[in-house]
Amino acid sequence: MLGIEGMNRDQIDFILNTAETFLEINDRSVKKVPALRGKTIINAFFEDSTRTRTSFEIAAKRLSADAVNISSKGSSVNKGETLIDTAVTLECMQPDILVMRHASSGAHHLLRRHLKSTAIVNAGDGLHEHPTQALLDAMTIRKALGRLDNITVTFVGDCYRSRVFRSDALLLRAYGSKVRMVAPPTLAKPEFKALGVEVYYDMAPAMEGSDVVVSLRMKHEYLKDFFVPNLSEYSRKYCITERILAENSPKCIVLAPGPYIRGTEVASDVIDGPRSFYTNQVAHGVAVRMAVLFLLARGKDEKPTTAEQAINGN
Repeated sequence: MLGIEGMNRDQIDFILNTAETFLEINDRSVKKVPALRGKTIINAFFEDSTRTRTSFEIAAKRLSADAVNISSKGSSVNKGETLIDTAVTLECMQPDILVMRHASSGAHHLLRRHLKSTAIVNAGDGLHEHPTQALLDAMTIRKALGRLDNITVTFVGDCYRSRVFRSDALLLRAYGSKVRMVAPPTLAKPEFKALGVEVYYDMAPAMEGSDVVVSLRMKHEYLKDFFVPNLSEYSRKYCITERILAENSPKCIVLAPGPYIRGTEVASDVIDGPRSFYTNQVAHGVAVRMAVLFLLARGKDEKPTTAEQAINGN
């Protein structure tokens, strides 16, 4: 799985339906099924991560796969070895799936041309995509609203350099839903209109009639790059507050891929209130990643099992 781009609704629905099947495992007292017993999954994270890395590791272990974790600090990449050489070396050890996060956009597409037998999962590549985040966001929206089509989703904040925004927008547009973005002019580039995205610079009109509002992380490096004057000024104009939501989108839910800064990006009363589906996203992330790993590994088997057979231990 390299990205959402190129996927159609049927493919997305199939993954989400499989994830729904696996969601039940997370509520069991023994959260483990033998679906991927004997499979090896390498989690190679060359950028910092808490939620994505941990949920992929938990997903692999709940499917009974052997999970091996690699970070840039302890890898040969940190010693000067190229990413391709590192990946080819890892493939010689016969893993079934390589889950990778990398700072370079398109890194996974590059490796796809060099790896012969190992399936690749994009856990985030530079400014390009973060497909499993889009899938877990979609699962959260679908469970909350009952659908993914004919809804309006507004993204607030880091749209210019957000791989989450790109993947989410591609997925939502596949369902014909309306996608909006609101941010300072330096972070909301007009070229996003080519993706069918409505671009706003003020909160109230962007929020009006929204079914879902997504808070995107405001990166501290933007301050030194002069994308925004300071976080206080950003918060004054773009913090998601209960007041702005109640006045413009009273029935909306709020998502955040995280990490988020309380009081700067999202007000505490929103984070801790009934609109917030952040914890649902985290829980759904494990189920979605279980589904992705299961479907990729199953595709390599001569006699693939179904998700229903997997959760029943068959």
